[in-house]
Amino acid sequence: MPASLRQLRERRASVSTIKKLTRAMELIAASRIVKAQQRAAAAGPYARELTRAVSAVATFSNVDHPLTTEKPNPKRAAVLLITSDRGQAGAYSSSVIREGERLNQLLREDSKEVVPYLSGRKGIAYYTFRQREVAQSWSGDSDAPSFARAREIADALIEAFLTPTEEGGVDEIHIVFTRFVSMLTQRADVIRLLPLEVVEGEEAPSEDEVLPLYEFEPSAEEVLDGLLPKYVASRIHWCMLQAAASELASRQRAMKSATDNAQDLIESLTRQFNQARQAQITQEISEIVGGASALADANAGSE
Repeated sequence: MPASLRQLRERRASVSTIKKLTRAMELIAASRIVKAQQRAAAAGPYARELTRAVSAVATFSNVDHPLTTEKPNPKRAAVLLITSDRGQAGAYSSSVIREGERLNQLLREDSKEVVPYLSGRKGIAYYTFRQREVAQSWSGDSDAPSFARAREIADALIEAFLTPTEEGGVDEIHIVFTRFVSMLTQRADVIRLLPLEVVEGEEAPSEDEVLPLYEFEPSAEEVLDGLLPKYVASRIHWCMLQAAASELASRQRAMKSATDNAQDLIESLTRQFNQARQAQITQEISEIVGGASALADANAGSE
């Protein structure tokens, strides 16, 4: 049964309202992407210099620090999954969750127990719906992560790593996040955070580059005790900033697609409305002409 003019008019008005909302969300996401990229760029110099310092201490001190030492026969692995707090971002959260599931499967095949840590309401909802146990979770600032939140997560993960496995600790820690490649490309990625791999994600020094010389005072071990927690927090914050930029880029792209689809639907409904109105007008004219013709025939018969 074809839709009436009133139904078509109401549907078109409804889609127009949705189009205004998606357009507004697209513009908001576009404005926030710039800020997210600026925050990631601002954190770069600090992360690079901290990486150089940690690399120098770890290379030239020959200290076996707990955060850099491989544990024999690792049995438990923590996985930090970074997702978004809100939807309307296309396949952003589902892609990183799928990558997390792939990592979990690989760890289980390696006879390791997976201990989940979650950042973002989408990941929390995914695990809650499936009634899975979670060691710890955080939410509320996925599109604008702060260093204080990254340090809070780092403290929890370091504490778990330094705790013996028999007492509920973990032997290694991985991060699953979305790496921002460009406005059109964001890629779900995995890095191993602990035991520490200092070179991940940073540019390696060139052959001609002269590394700075460091003197360790009071001792290299105490210097590492101070530097490594800051380095772990810096790496987590970098991953969260990458994820935030990726989330906003995905949301802008999804909202633009929704806006374009709404415009196409409005045009289709407008054509249907015009056709229905023309059909109604044609029918009314036909009824008038038919009525006039019948009246004329009746008048001619009476004469």
